[in-house]
Order: sequence, then structure tokens, then C-alpha cells
Amino acid sequence: MKTIIQPIFQRYWNPYVVLLIAGILSALYFGLTSTVWAVTGEFTRLGGDILKLFGVNISGWQYYDMVHLQGSTWNRPDGWIVWGMFAGALIMVLLSNNFKIRRPQQKRRYVQGLVGGIIAGFGARLALGCNLAAFFTGVPQFSFHSWIFIVATGIGTYFGAKLTKTRWWKGRPTLTKGAAKPSTIKKRIIQPYVGSALAIAYLSLTIYFFATGQKLLGFGALFGLAFGILIERGQICFTSAFRDLFLVGRSVMAKAIIVGMAISSIITVIIISVYDLTPITQIAALSTFVGGVLFGLGIVMASGCETGMMYRLMEGQVLFLPVFAGNIIGATFLAYAWDHLGVYDVLAKSGTKINLLDSIGPVGAIIATLAMLGILYAFTIWQEKRYHRKLTMKRGVRTHAS
Repeated sequence: MKTIIQPIFQRYWNPYVVLLIAGILSALYFGLTSTVWAVTGEFTRLGGDILKLFGVNISGWQYYDMVHLQGSTWNRPDGWIVWGMFAGALIMVLLSNNFKIRRPQQKRRYVQGLVGGIIAGFGARLALGCNLAAFFTGVPQFSFHSWIFIVATGIGTYFGAKLTKTRWWKGRPTLTKGAAKPSTIKKRIIQPYVGSALAIAYLSLTIYFFATGQKLLGFGALFGLAFGILIERGQICFTSAFRDLFLVGRSVMAKAIIVGMAISSIITVIIISVYDLTPITQIAALSTFVGGVLFGLGIVMASGCETGMMYRLMEGQVLFLPVFAGNIIGATFLAYAWDHLGVYDVLAKSGTKINLLDSIGPVGAIIATLAMLGILYAFTIWQEKRYHRKLTMKRGVRTHAS
């Protein structure tokens, strides 16, 4: 029994396997609900809910009309995708006995996390999607805006990686603390029991949704739970996929994400063709590029994208509280700036919705998408080899000099 449980709860899962499953589930979720796996749209609605709670009249805000701000987060499927992801990640953290309050050694990290979260939230909603709706689930929807977003996010991440290497950003080094005391570790034995109770309660709620005819809420809760489990067990963070490629030449996460998108694209085009569904298409405009650059910069400053933030927060990493708050603040500010500050007129008004299925047909769309992903895969391998080649040359120079 122990040999079965240990790989599930005591070891992280292979990112290739996790992202393959995530790609399949995201395609299946679209087939069942005609919507996609996304989070920052709901962050924007949460910001609107908070504004209304404080008496702010947002009825005339165009962005909230566009993202369909209706009801509360508890009766929106997208709301349950978000809370389900938090719940799934927390359940797995508790079952693996891995929850522990962790604080950053430098106080400045709270400010950096908040500012990075604000920039990332603003950028994501400016581009009408984050690492999910404009990337992992955007590409399989064959929306051309996701192609622009990928390039822009790569650029933003590159400059973010450069920024985080500066002495000004790092600050003064601090001494690391020792390992946790045995007494502290013993207190964590109760975590798997709490995780099991939470899992039972959450699944009971999901069953209640289906039993009472609230099918969309049920799907949101169920798939949100699954996505939360996957991102925690696979430690899926799109920030590390981009950032680590430039900082340390590590490409495993980036390649796994690309493979997951490829599988999801194939399944999605089959679902669209068989069930005659309409793919989710967003405008391709200057706002997509600017938003992608800001998003890439912001997630590196914050040390995590939306998915990374969610499971790390559930692990007890306090830094990601201001990152979460920053995401909501940034998304909410964009909702205000969209029409009140003229962002739509300047950056988005001239854009158009371009879907490859309409432009070049299903066969052309899947070929073009897989070709693009193949190029992206080849680039990650090239960047990895380039980094290690430069590192080897530096070591050779040092050895020769000594």
C-alpha cells in the first residue's frame, strides 16, 4: 500500500504526464461547457464584486459587460474553476503533508510580489487572457491572438529575467535559517486527515451541484479540482517555464507545456468538427502584444504566474498573498482604464478577431498550429543548448586563467 501511496503524495509527478492530462481535460471541458479553462477573467469579476461591495457603481464599465459580470463568484462556473483549483492544490498539499508557513527572507519581496502581480494582472486582462486563456487553452482554440501573446510574453519574461539578476533587485543577501524543528514536523502529521476531510466535503458539494441541476457549476467545480491537483502535483508554473529557459537553461517545463498544447489542439479540433462548436476567439491587436509583454515582465517580478501562485499559496508561501491581491488589483484597474482612460481606443479598437479555423480551415489550422508549436519546441532546445554552451565556455576561460 505504501508503494502505491508514495508516488501519489510524496513525489511530484512528471510534468509531461501532468500537462498531457491537463491538455486533454481542457479540451474535454470545452466540449462539455463551450468555454475554456481560465482564471484572470474571474479575478477581474472578483475585483468588480469587491467594488460593488464598497458601493462603487460599475454598471457603465464596458469591460465588465464584455466579461459578463453577473451574480457572485459562487454561482459562476468560472468562479468554481478558480476555487476548485485552490481546493485541489490545497488537498494535495495536505495529503502530502507539505503545508508549512513560509515567509520570504527579504521584506522587499512582498512589495515586488505585489507590484509584479499588479503588472501581470493588468497585462493579462489587456491581452484578454493569461497563461491559460491566451496561451495554454488559447492556442488550441486556434485564436491568432494567442500566437502574438506567446511572443510578447517571451519578450517580457526575458527582460524580467534580466531585471531579477540585478543587484538592485536582489538586495543584500541574508542568512538562511536552519531546518524545521522535529516538534514542528510532528504537528504536521494531522495534515492528511484534514486533506481527506476537505476532499470529501468538496466532492459532496460537487455532487450536490449535479444533483440539483446546476450542471455548469458542477463541471466548473469538478474540473477546477482536477486542474488544481495537476498544477500542484506537477508544480506547473508558466513563469518558471519561460524564466528558467533564460536564467538557468532549463527547458523541461517549457517543452512539457508545448506538448500539452499540441495534444489539446488535436483533440479540440476534433471536438469542434464533430459537435460543431464555436471556438473562443479574442481580438488580435496592439493590446495583445503590450499586454503579453507586461504579463511576462510581471510574472517574473512576482515569481509566479496565476497557476504557480495558486499552488504555492496553498503550500503556505506567504509571498503569494500580495501576488494574488496584485493580480486582482491589476485586472480591476484595467477594467477601469479600458474605457475611462482610453485604453480600448488606443490599443484595442483597431483589432480584429482572427481564428485559424475560419481563415485556413480545420486541416490548415491544425497543421499551422502544430508547426508553430514545433518551432517553439525547437527554440527551447536551442536556447537550452546555447545557455549551456556559453556556461561551458565561461568555465573554460576561468580554468585557463587559473
